[in-house]
Amino acid sequence: MLIVGLTGGIATGKSTASRGFKAHGVPVIDADVIAHQIMEPGAVSYKLVVKHFGVDILQEGTKAIDRAKLGNIIFNDPAKRQLLNSCTHPYVRRRIAYAVFKYYIQGYAMCVLDIPLLFESGLDRFCGKVAVVSCTSERQLARLVSRNGFSREEAETRIKSQMPMNEKEKRATRVIGNNGSVEEMEDQIRRLVADWKPSVVRTIGTLVAPVGLVVSLPFVRTSMLGLGTLCACAAWIIGSVVG
Repeated sequence: MLIVGLTGGIATGKSTASRGFKAHGVPVIDADVIAHQIMEPGAVSYKLVVKHFGVDILQEGTKAIDRAKLGNIIFNDPAKRQLLNSCTHPYVRRRIAYAVFKYYIQGYAMCVLDIPLLFESGLDRFCGKVAVVSCTSERQLARLVSRNGFSREEAETRIKSQMPMNEKEKRATRVIGNNGSVEEMEDQIRRLVADWKPSVVRTIGTLVAPVGLVVSLPFVRTSMLGLGTLCACAAWIIGSVVG
């Protein structure tokens, strides 16, 4: 199964791209959704965050974490941002790994990891290909002001706090431009899926290869056929992941 990393800058249109992949039958693992799930009251990450940041971050009258309050605390404090990451990232990664495995055993040829901080977190190294959604800086700024109600200065500060878009574009396998209409972006995604999605034969081979790998292990020392099968299965698995 090909694992595709999907990322971009704040307000560049990554969510629209994510919906486009889903429309073509490609499962999408959304890191933001997972991040919300692990911060629900009672979850391990929730308990760790409340322990380190105190009950003042909770919404009045409820036990839910006020994400705006927490965001204001960590935004200009790298040490506290790192502390928050240590409370959440291991659990986000665990759920991502479980979701990838679930789609793999269900026989999907391709899945997408929708992760805003794909490069910053180092998770791009687990992706066979990476798509970056990009737009002009003025368009990005206008969207952020309109969507979040920020002043121009606040929006600029948020954008500057992230990895520069030109750096993300350099590290992408393909850049999805979002300076036109939604239809134009959808056409880019359609062509990307057509270009990247592994064939049925390759997908079936990816499912069978691990079985062949296990079955061939006992014969490696006694048979060249066993060794050959082992190497072939291993190569097929590696090839399917890196695309």
